[in-house]
Amino acid sequence: MTKKSRFALFFGNRGFFPASLQAEARDELPRILKAAGHEVIMLDADATRYGAVETPQEGQIFANFLQQNKGKYDGVILSLPNFGDENGAVAALKEAGVPILVQAYPDDFDRMGPALRRDAFCGKFSIMDVFYQHNLKFTALKPHVVNPSSERFKANLDYFDRLCRVVKGFRHLVVGAVGARTSAFKTVRYDEVALQRMGVTVETFDLSSVISRVKSLPAEGSAYKQKLDVLKAYTSWEGVPAAALDNITRLGVVLDELIVENQMDAIAIRCWIELQQQLGISPCVLLGLLNNTGTIAACEVDVYNAVIMAALSFASGRPATVLDWNNNYHDEDDKCILFHCGPVPRELMTDKGRVSDHLILANSVGENNSFGCVVGRIAPTDLTFGSMMTDSGKVKIFLGDGRFTEDPIPANFFGAAGVAEINKLQDVLMHVGMNGYRHHVGITPGKHVAPLKEALEKYLGFEISVPQAE
Repeated sequence: MTKKSRFALFFGNRGFFPASLQAEARDELPRILKAAGHEVIMLDADATRYGAVETPQEGQIFANFLQQNKGKYDGVILSLPNFGDENGAVAALKEAGVPILVQAYPDDFDRMGPALRRDAFCGKFSIMDVFYQHNLKFTALKPHVVNPSSERFKANLDYFDRLCRVVKGFRHLVVGAVGARTSAFKTVRYDEVALQRMGVTVETFDLSSVISRVKSLPAEGSAYKQKLDVLKAYTSWEGVPAAALDNITRLGVVLDELIVENQMDAIAIRCWIELQQQLGISPCVLLGLLNNTGTIAACEVDVYNAVIMAALSFASGRPATVLDWNNNYHDEDDKCILFHCGPVPRELMTDKGRVSDHLILANSVGENNSFGCVVGRIAPTDLTFGSMMTDSGKVKIFLGDGRFTEDPIPANFFGAAGVAEINKLQDVLMHVGMNGYRHHVGITPGKHVAPLKEALEKYLGFEISVPQAE
């Protein structure tokens, strides 16, 4: 989750500017990027004039360089040490296939003479204009010109890194639907074809075959023993029956095997009531563990929120989880309680929590037949939230941000929960209800709406709304 993007560096040139500007940029920019944790690739200095691109012919050399390194870069940083040439840039990058950040160097006020001025301020417009004409997608951030050694460029780099991680993560994203939708939950219907057209593949698995594999799994195997050790260290199991821990461990191994066998990035599982009836467990703790270790896991076969959780996690570099829009918080319009039975990853909790019986399902399946929920509290942090739906084949997403507060929740409150403070919460809730979104919402730490929106909307083609901004 925390691996940073690898960038291909492009340097634009216009020939009557001094070579020293290109040499300085070729030294400075990769050094700054590497210091920030990014790997870089760039054209050899002798491949073109100054190792930069001015003419369409030089652009083709750079395009060939990208083709030779296809799959080895997640984004391109187009740097303009001077005015640059738009025709060479288009020839070089029209088939790049990844996000492009346009960065232009500022002029120094005491270096405005013909020998030292850059004019990249003006040249950036020419690049953007011709890219627009060619329908070549690119990213441009404020300020219009920025020195790579500045804190403002550092912020731009962070933004672009998160954007690139989302775009890369969605290339060939595979989500597993484990079990059919629970009959009562028409709110989690999903359209496989609509998702496939957006590049997201859904693989389906019959829950009965999963339960059969759980029952036949040998308890003496190394995978079982390793999973048992991980689970015991992950949270508190005090008071949990040995049979429940055994079946949770078995299910954990089987889910791990399914994920590896089918090369899945995320899963959404039917979590009731067959698992309780046949195995005497709930899978919540396993979903939290998967989320904590980098495999997206949603409950209630909520495939859409598994997808949005993946996007959130790619952007934040942190785990994500799925929660219910669940309770008002006194009479405060901008606060509510976000809750679920326990799929919240430990990294997002105040402590490791404890495994409990499912106090709500116990009314249906009886006590001691649904252990696996996790009781705990979500730690205070900034948050980004979102959810997904389809409408007549069109995939729609809403995004927003807020924070989890330190406000108390009643001690007898079941499951994992936190008080969320969200600006314009009532508008957000109205947007959810009036536009057909479900009662679930994906969340991840930090505030990342802007890079998420640009990645999903501009580069991936989703329809995005941000109700807080309306």
